[in-house]
Amino acid sequence: MASGWANDDAVNEQINSTIEDAIARARGEIPRGESLYECEECGAPIPQARREAIPGVRLCILVSRRKIYKNQLIQDIIAEVRKTASYVNYNWRDV
Repeated sequence: MASGWANDDAVNEQINSTIEDAIARARGEIPRGESLYECEECGAPIPQARREAIPGVRLCILVSRRKIYKNQLIQDIIAEVRKTASYVNYNWRDV
């Protein structure tokens, strides 16, 4: 095997590490503590039902949905770019 090429174990370790980092980052974004009465971004009131349903909530539903939509849009764009710029299907012998 040519030097410089990662073996399958190294690739799997990198994938697992990336997944673990994403999980840790997501857990870090979970609200903690006391819920706010007003959205920290727009100042809109946060209804009592939302504060009870999501302990530590900091955003109103509109800001929260906007952030979710924006993130999904970014993920869709990234997925589309990966389709056109992926080297996954290439074998080093093909080069």
